Amino acid sequence: MLLTGCSGEPEEDSGTITLQFQSLAWQKESVDANKELVKEWNAAHPDVQVKYVQGSWDSVHDQLLTSFEGGEAPDIIHDASDDLADFAYGGYLADLGELLPERLKSDIPQRSWETATFGDGIYGVPFLQEPRVLIANAKWLKKSGVRIPTPDKPWTWQEFRKVTDELSGDADDGKYGVAWPLKEPVSATLNLSLSTGGKVFHRGADGKVEVRFDAADQVVPKTVHDQVNSDRSASSSTLGMGGSDTLPGFFGGKYAMVPLGFSYRQQIVQQAPDGFDWQVLPAPAGADGLTQGVSPQTLSIAEDSPHKKEAMAFIDFLLQPENMVRLAEGDWMLPTGTEALKDPALHTEKNDWETGTELAEHLRSAPAQSVRGYPEWKDKVATPALQEYYSGAIGMGELRRRLVEDGNLVLARYQR
Repeated sequence: MLLTGCSGEPEEDSGTITLQFQSLAWQKESVDANKELVKEWNAAHPDVQVKYVQGSWDSVHDQLLTSFEGGEAPDIIHDASDDLADFAYGGYLADLGELLPERLKSDIPQRSWETATFGDGIYGVPFLQEPRVLIANAKWLKKSGVRIPTPDKPWTWQEFRKVTDELSGDADDGKYGVAWPLKEPVSATLNLSLSTGGKVFHRGADGKVEVRFDAADQVVPKTVHDQVNSDRSASSSTLGMGGSDTLPGFFGGKYAMVPLGFSYRQQIVQQAPDGFDWQVLPAPAGADGLTQGVSPQTLSIAEDSPHKKEAMAFIDFLLQPENMVRLAEGDWMLPTGTEALKDPALHTEKNDWETGTELAEHLRSAPAQSVRGYPEWKDKVATPALQEYYSGAIGMGELRRRLVEDGNLVLARYQR
């Protein structure tokens, strides 16, 4: 039982409700923004005090599972939508449907709500998201004379492959048109494949999901494979890297472009050498245009929380348009809210905020969001298969066989 003051009285007896808010903010700007907003709430709400608790993205799933099972979960939970399925289906999170204020419900688009909807319930409020973009060496692109893409006129995947080939140097000079950091290849592949109409997961009338890997699903992986293995326009050495690992080579003039999340701009601003000229370009477009999958950051309420209404009131405060902008700026990401997205601060040419904001309308729920068994499919089947395919160790036929045949065996165990 939470205690307040020195009296040892339960919080209810003292008249003050204390809510625990576990935040996963980690960058200084983001942590500061969250703590400032908690402070502002507490100053205005003496009867409902919020205690800021620092969590970590690295361990959040296991830590939450332990706290749920031990009956010690925080009231308000910061997470990502692709981590919610097990908690939602397991009964650990409150269905927010009846609790959501109308303002919040209408301000965030339906396409974002879909990322946190499992079955008939809504188990998180999606509030921050980031598109995958191309971060480019602006000087290199300008010198090459290639057409610079915009959200209105993006490159197609075929054009992107051609451009990276043109930007590459001779076989011996170690310069590449693109560096793909694919240490975690699955989400990047699936989310970008929405642009070509790829879905991978197909839900039947009986509610069961099966894996397919059709022509539309193959466009993005084939592009990456051919850049690495046929054109030599992509560096094979970056395939095992995370995004941050590619930045020294990018700054050093080794790669013309790196596909990264929009928030990587902060690292680039902090780490780029003086005079390094960079710009944000939209990811390539396919049959479905610039559509891509995202797993937004979310705020949820624990099912065991005795103060769900008060917890939702705090979430509503945290996600007022002006506050959502503060959180987005702190994390260098995009807000989901329609009003927040209109804020002039997110439409500046500086640090290419404008380019990212123009992509917000094209973001959709990541294909695997609600698929039970997806983590095992990803870890045991898709990650090793894609890594081998991208490196050239296996061909498209074997990749397809593994993703589909081995993958459906995994999913079947979760759908009996």
